[in-house]
Amino acid sequence: MENLENNFENTPEITNENVNFESRIDLSELQKSIEAIKTELSSVIVGQHKMIDQLLVAILSNGHVLLEGVPGVAKTITAKLLAKTLDIGFSRIQFTPDLMPSDILGTSVYDLKKSEFEFKKGPIFSNLILIDEINRAPAKTQAALFEVMEERQITIDGTTYILDTPFLAIATQNPIEQEGTYRLPEAQLDRFLFKISIDYPKLEEEIAIIQREHLLQNKDKLQNIKTLLTAATIKNFQKLVKQIIIEPQLVEYIAKIVINTRENAFLYLGASPRASIAILNAAKGFAAIRGRDFVTPEDIKEAAIPVLQHRVIVTPEREMEGITSTEIIKQILESVEIPR
Repeated sequence: MENLENNFENTPEITNENVNFESRIDLSELQKSIEAIKTELSSVIVGQHKMIDQLLVAILSNGHVLLEGVPGVAKTITAKLLAKTLDIGFSRIQFTPDLMPSDILGTSVYDLKKSEFEFKKGPIFSNLILIDEINRAPAKTQAALFEVMEERQITIDGTTYILDTPFLAIATQNPIEQEGTYRLPEAQLDRFLFKISIDYPKLEEEIAIIQREHLLQNKDKLQNIKTLLTAATIKNFQKLVKQIIIEPQLVEYIAKIVINTRENAFLYLGASPRASIAILNAAKGFAAIRGRDFVTPEDIKEAAIPVLQHRVIVTPEREMEGITSTEIIKQILESVEIPR
């Protein structure tokens, strides 16, 4: 008994001084830059904090975003503001029913002086692409985006062109208007990291929007937005996010959520393995913007809805009852046991 007591006496006391709570990956510069971008965006955009967080996570995760909302909820202006804060190439493509693939990708033009064809690059050859009203272009034009969205390259006339990094597409669409629009192919929807649904502002936010517009008068909204991040910095931040730690039980948690979408009786189509990878990358992004070098179940749950809601299809019977994919995903998240 004496030996046992002596052993306890010799054991050093565990205090907060003995435990290192510091992040194993230095995310201070990343966090500082993210907060600076948020400040710039909030000088024009009222509210929409969740949408801004998701857009920033998409940049850190190197993923594309589909912004969905009725006209006038600041979809396009948000994308333009975000582009202004980044010192990278920016292109805007207005999708229309008569838009051809060559209008996006580029085309070969015959040079009479050189007596040869020369490839003229289209607007897709940039870093941040705003695709406005993406659902107004027909299927053949949508198909032109498949390769570039997934592989960051374009193959034309047997020649492959690698796009500069970072490469991010932000597409907007109006879910209400059906005339003159085309449903996006499932293969294309699966290439978007997030689908972000933008709601109407609340009363206080609506008042703030009106007051801010009155004060601006004839001034340009984008005039005083500062450029904060270069392409090199973004690429470094993306590498940091890849290093975020995730425990094996959380990897299993992601897999269970995705597999549950395939086995759910309310869903006609479940999510693919690309969705699992998207949740993983997005969860790391959410952890990073909150200054953590490890993923928590909350990060996964926060990533799951914007990652999955456009990748699953509700059965016709449930759709007629008014049940949405978002509601079903929330039920799945409640039913899958959270790792301890």
